[in-house]
Amino acid sequence: MTRDSAGETGEDGGSVVYDLAADCTVEDVEDGVPYLAEINGIVEYGIFVDLSDSVSGLVHESVLEGTFRVGEEIVVELEDVRENGDMAFRPADVDDYDLTEVDHEYALTGTNRLEANVGDQVHVEGEVVQVKQTGGPTIFHVADEYGVVPCAAFEEAGVRAYPAIEVGDIVRVTGVPERHEGTVQLEVDGLSTLEGEVEAEARDRLKTALEARAKPHEVEPLIDWPAFEKLRPDLEEVATLLRRTVLEGRPIRVRHHADGDGMCAAVPVQLALERFIADVHEDDDAPRHLIKRLPAKAPFYEMEDATRDLNFALEDRERHGQQLPLLLMLDNGSTEEDVPAYETLAHYDIPIVAVDHHHPDPGAVEDLLDAHVNPYLHDEDYRITTGMLCVELARMIYPDLTEELRHIPAVAGLADRSKADAMDDYLELAAEEGYDESRLKDVSEALDYAAFWLRYNSGDRLIRDLLEIDTEEERHRELVRFLADRAREDVDEQLEAAMAHVEHEKLDNDAHLYRIDVENYAHRFTYPAPGKTTGEIHDRKIEETGDPVITVGYGPDFAVLRSDGVRLDIPTMVTELEAEVPGAGVSGGGHLVVGSIKFVTGNREEVIDALVEKMAAADLDEALSSAAPIDG
Repeated sequence: MTRDSAGETGEDGGSVVYDLAADCTVEDVEDGVPYLAEINGIVEYGIFVDLSDSVSGLVHESVLEGTFRVGEEIVVELEDVRENGDMAFRPADVDDYDLTEVDHEYALTGTNRLEANVGDQVHVEGEVVQVKQTGGPTIFHVADEYGVVPCAAFEEAGVRAYPAIEVGDIVRVTGVPERHEGTVQLEVDGLSTLEGEVEAEARDRLKTALEARAKPHEVEPLIDWPAFEKLRPDLEEVATLLRRTVLEGRPIRVRHHADGDGMCAAVPVQLALERFIADVHEDDDAPRHLIKRLPAKAPFYEMEDATRDLNFALEDRERHGQQLPLLLMLDNGSTEEDVPAYETLAHYDIPIVAVDHHHPDPGAVEDLLDAHVNPYLHDEDYRITTGMLCVELARMIYPDLTEELRHIPAVAGLADRSKADAMDDYLELAAEEGYDESRLKDVSEALDYAAFWLRYNSGDRLIRDLLEIDTEEERHRELVRFLADRAREDVDEQLEAAMAHVEHEKLDNDAHLYRIDVENYAHRFTYPAPGKTTGEIHDRKIEETGDPVITVGYGPDFAVLRSDGVRLDIPTMVTELEAEVPGAGVSGGGHLVVGSIKFVTGNREEVIDALVEKMAAADLDEALSSAAPIDG
């Protein structure tokens, strides 16, 4: 705050006298300006006064009149600053006055300039986003307009420094930037919470900067696709939310369907977030700690996964001082089956975002989601795969990744057998990168094969090698070829055993129905899983007949379905079966012509028979074909 003159008038007509805050220094004292001081000592040649914790000086007896006592307040002006730094004051000629507080005017250093100020004392203002107690210092992660910096404060080994400081506080840190294990860390000399107007101004400044930095990059889509343009605003909303989450220092937990399209969706977004986190945080380990990607076997968020995720989040908050994470659901998360898991997380106010292309239940999930992207919400369908959407989402978050991701939408489309109009353009784009359709199919097969054996492990390095992201081309090609060949051999072995047990009938609508009990007539606990087995049988029957075909693979308490040329609406069929077969515990979903159903074992025959009746009553459509793999 600048004082213009000693003659300034207060609100009540009196003079204005300035009261320095405790942290004010000599730099805040101006000539000819009246300050409130407190007498701290009396000697023969005058009195000593304090204007703040670090501003003191002498009022000489030659300019004093009357008597004084220690602790008494007096209004003074600066008279002189001697060569040795000692300050001399004189009494100010004021009677009635109004007090105005003066805060120390810190010259703030942004976290983006710490590297240039290593070894020099600086001041940083920001929000505490994490407090971690180590065996030595307490590490406060502080976010300002430019990034997040770890600030090490030492009380004694393993003892919490500044125990009153909590996550969410706006603080001022005084310290010295030092290099620590390859990164810059602020060694704390002082740490204080901002309050009142100073806090409000800082929060407004940080909020304005955060909103500006959270805006997604404006990138042109990889291909010209009118159907995608409908979803672009929704993707931009998600990109903004994810970038803001990174800037706020909040962790992100990614859950995705464990298949080719799910991994083509999750890995680009994971990579974009990791690189953005690395730009924002001074801590080199931040990308490893702040984003976790985990596959989900089911096409919805299971309670088992939700309770595990919640437990890990609560443990990380307790042990590492992290905020609770944002949950990002990819290639699942749009259906009523997700609701129990979402409601569990809602007890802890964990934000949830879903990007999916399964047929949604908007009325069930919308109130539980902070953002939702799904082509069905814009009169499109599953042919726009989640992998296609998420490559564009990743580019909005971190556009420098574009060259590494140009082939990924084609892999996603082939993995989900998309018949979208845009597939030719995506295949052409991939061909420009050296990926012909045969190579793309090999990558898709290898991804499915790896996902099966990884089970609940993300397999970060392996999956990136398969997608040729940040890896050697030779290793990528050899690995893809090996795993794709293994996948095809295992499929051939499975079908060699299973095809003899496939039952066939012609339905009343002239569609071919093929059924197989995959529990008893297919190898269990090995590749391919029941869904993949059903899909492979379906594809062979399509080649044989060329007619409308439905294939059902069933076990004791589940059935997986594929359809070509038949207008099945599997989500609607599931809803009808719930009502028509009471007590069967029917649930499930998927796409319009591909999906899965669960039921209780004792009602299997009744559910399957009712299902076949609905299939027999469905309309045929020669132009309709399944565009995505069975889930499961």
